[in-house]
Amino acid sequence: MSVTYIDAIRQAQLDLLREREDVFLYGQDIGAFGGAFKATKGLQEEFPERVLDSPISEDAMVGMAIGAAISGMRPIVEMQFADFSSVAFNQIVNQAGTHFYRTGIPVPLTVRMPCGGTPGSGPFHSQMVEALYGHYPGLVVIAPANVSDAYHLLKEAVLLDDPVIFCEHKFLYRWLKSDEIGEPGLSLGQARIARPGKHATVVTYSAMVHEAVRAADSLASEGWEIEVVDLRSVKPLDLDTVIASVARTGRLLALGEAFPWGGVTAEVVSRVVAEGFHLLDAPPLRLNAKDTPIPYHPDLWASHRPTPESIVEKLRELLNF
Repeated sequence: MSVTYIDAIRQAQLDLLREREDVFLYGQDIGAFGGAFKATKGLQEEFPERVLDSPISEDAMVGMAIGAAISGMRPIVEMQFADFSSVAFNQIVNQAGTHFYRTGIPVPLTVRMPCGGTPGSGPFHSQMVEALYGHYPGLVVIAPANVSDAYHLLKEAVLLDDPVIFCEHKFLYRWLKSDEIGEPGLSLGQARIARPGKHATVVTYSAMVHEAVRAADSLASEGWEIEVVDLRSVKPLDLDTVIASVARTGRLLALGEAFPWGGVTAEVVSRVVAEGFHLLDAPPLRLNAKDTPIPYHPDLWASHRPTPESIVEKLRELLNF
């Protein structure tokens, strides 16, 4: 029986509830309804006092959870969509993110954020928010790309004493499957080589890992061996693995689904140029979504975000320099 990406997220929450009495879940319609994407389906039946429906107020949800975390609990807050977390922005960055610095008291809070685009979702339900929260000190930002990481990184996130933004990509929820969850692999903060290669490095994360691997497979028929690095977390950023990959290949493409101005791809490029300029045989390139609000129409959406075809085109530019 296969395990989907969202199955792994649900199982991680179930196991945490069973293993730790200080864990509880809080969010809109996560109880009897099971959440907008059914990531908490059936959990309230076993834990009626620790799987709690919240008001329709992201600000209030996170504020309450911060108070509980300060008091010794380990809350997991579910945002219905990552886009809606902007309503709780003050609580996340000005309260949770700074509290330990100000008081010495940790805030072990995990905020699950269904992020990224799906056909027809439009501009209010499709955004990638990892760079926004990565900008602020005190926050850990995780973006798992496979079933095993969806499970193990969520469990690791909840056990941290730091507030964590857990960016889970909606497109992967039921599309991505595995035979099993598997044993723990790399720790939080370590990137993985999703596909080895020697001619160019693609550094990416979340759903774009799979698009990058498809692009690399396409170019393999022409003799090009493209290495794909899955960051797994964008803060902390595993620059050592990125630099080691660039040392092997001499070329870098930073790839992301987020908007192009600033962001994770800009951070990767700037840090590689600053610390590994001597390793580069070509100017590093970036590829992101278009710098426009995310369109509703499936055809427009497909052309808005990077695709295997557009990644191949960018890699040809890099390889032919």
